[in-house]
Amino acid sequence: MTAHSPFPLEGGCGCRDVRYRLETPPLFVHACHCSWCQRETGTAFALNAMIESDRVTLLSGTPKIVKTPSNSGAGQMIARCPACDIAVWSNYGGGGDRIRFVRVGTLDQPAAAPPDIHIFTSTKQPWISLPPGAPAVPDYYDRAAHWPRESLERWRLFLAGRPRG
Repeated sequence: MTAHSPFPLEGGCGCRDVRYRLETPPLFVHACHCSWCQRETGTAFALNAMIESDRVTLLSGTPKIVKTPSNSGAGQMIARCPACDIAVWSNYGGGGDRIRFVRVGTLDQPAAAPPDIHIFTSTKQPWISLPPGAPAVPDYYDRAAHWPRESLERWRLFLAGRPRG
């Protein structure tokens, strides 16, 4: 990020009961066009900022956690405001509660977290046009080929701290 980075950056639900702050830029931002995300969000794609949970500070409220199925079979835990029911982030089975996929649309400045890549474009809606030159893959991607070096190092540290079992 440049010296003009907007982070830390705050966000929250529609009624402002649940508020949070991203302390640093996310690891990576996905625009996921899979049919599962389309169904879950009720729109054409999900825009999620992937970030370590310890870099997200809960400022107010206590999200309710709703377990839902996922395409992988591992499920996901969606953190929703208990008052207005807006989803503010998810935790997927693979990363447990240590990685959050923050809903970019809940940021106060969502333009500060544009997608780094469009994934599962093989199932995107045909009327969606991706910007020319935007990184895009038909399914998932190779992290080493797409993530910035800083994010790869953060990921390495994240994995090193994961309990083995």
